[in-house]
Amino acid sequence: MLEFTFLGLILLVPVVYLVLSAGQLQGGSFAVVGAADHAAKVFVEADTPEQGQAQARQAALVALENFGFSPEQAQVEMSCDGTCLSPGSTVTVVVRLAVPLPLVPTMPGVNDSAVTVDSSATQSVERFG
Repeated sequence: MLEFTFLGLILLVPVVYLVLSAGQLQGGSFAVVGAADHAAKVFVEADTPEQGQAQARQAALVALENFGFSPEQAQVEMSCDGTCLSPGSTVTVVVRLAVPLPLVPTMPGVNDSAVTVDSSATQSVERFG
């Protein structure tokens, strides 16, 4: 009985941690896709490019927080082809997220991220406003 318990513990703990890590990574992937998509949609609806950047960044960070990731782990980059918010132009938003390992405490000087995931979304500004 002791051998069964010991062997079960040795095999079960790594498998459970692998499942938790895969779930964390999948959650990070969903978070960046949603954040990039929302940010691009918010940007093209703004009145000015400055307002669009501020609102898009805020929308991306809220989307990431909804998935349980902190804004400090993310980078949001925005670019426009041509003049931002001119009719027919496109806006591209790239969101990068450092996905942390589950159950690893944050310590100064220690990189606790398993992987960095990113996603980009492009939206067109309406031609006829």
